[in-house]
Amino acid sequence: LVFFISSILICIPLAFYYQDANLFLNELGVENAAGVMTLGQISEALFILLLPLFLNKYGIKKTLIVGMLAWSLRYVLFAFGDTGSNMWMLIFGIVLHGICYDFFFVSGQIYTDYKAGEKYKSAAQGLIALATYGVGMLIGFRLAGRITDKFVIDGGHDWSQIWTYPAIFAAVVLVLFILTFKNEKIEIEK
Repeated sequence: LVFFISSILICIPLAFYYQDANLFLNELGVENAAGVMTLGQISEALFILLLPLFLNKYGIKKTLIVGMLAWSLRYVLFAFGDTGSNMWMLIFGIVLHGICYDFFFVSGQIYTDYKAGEKYKSAAQGLIALATYGVGMLIGFRLAGRITDKFVIDGGHDWSQIWTYPAIFAAVVLVLFILTFKNEKIEIEK
């Protein structure tokens, strides 16, 4: 139940990334913003290779924690990044997508399979997908839209203010998760 609720809640700040990251980079003047964002998919492919090692060594709780921590860190980096001397923050925030996605969603799918068992794993995967990409993202996009609209300034947005909201929200979800989720050892093939 803790994982299920945390999954819904962590998808609320995720909606900010999906909705605003490209607009944010374009407004800052990042050249070829969509191309730069593909670094997130590249990192996702690399971190999926490390996931079995990390899961086997540190367990499911620490793996999920690293994924959620990366989400909060990404939004902090976006809040303070710019196209000048802090461009590295934008790039690093994008590259964190691999950890965000693989260490939370993929490990979460593995955990869901483990908890549901062979008989119910398909239904459990459908339920977690509905909860995260349905309920969590629905709430997240609605909230992200309102917050983004609230911080419109001179033909652009106050991105530092906007990114602070998902950073804090993800951090609160992380703390609640740390306090309530018990660690379980899940062995997966390397």
